[in-house]
Amino acid sequence: MTRVVILVATLAIPGVLSGQVPAPAPAPPAPAPQAGAPATPPSPALEPLGYTYDPEGRRDPFVSLIRRGTEVAGPAGARPDGLPGLTTSEVVLRGTLKGRDGFVAMLQGIDNKTYLVRPGDTLLDGTIRTITADAVVILQKVNDPLSLATEREVRKELRQPEGAN
Repeated sequence: MTRVVILVATLAIPGVLSGQVPAPAPAPPAPAPQAGAPATPPSPALEPLGYTYDPEGRRDPFVSLIRRGTEVAGPAGARPDGLPGLTTSEVVLRGTLKGRDGFVAMLQGIDNKTYLVRPGDTLLDGTIRTITADAVVILQKVNDPLSLATEREVRKELRQPEGAN
């Protein structure tokens, strides 16, 4: 058999059962400044202290584990137009061209525009490092506080036809 215990806390507050609520006590009057004493400024409102996290080898519990290392620093709407506003994960290699100075790559962004890039061109989170006949290597900046590496190489390859050997 289960016993249910219900505590009623309203009995301890005077006037609750009768519907009367006691009036709040008036604030004490401020002391009048004396003629010879310097006036003291009112005390400033207490500011909340800033939050800092000292991991000491542990991960920050407020950093997402799913998207760790893929966030780009900066506010979310402050991206530049064109190729410098695209991240490494937002571009796809569509082709390469051989020129006098080497290879040029055609990258397509999520805006469905195609950009011609050369080694040294920059993206929002990286730089085009090398271009070969079938791939582009991008040196991506890593934004992961737990990683010792600050950059990693991302290789974007052309899609090979299924019957090619």
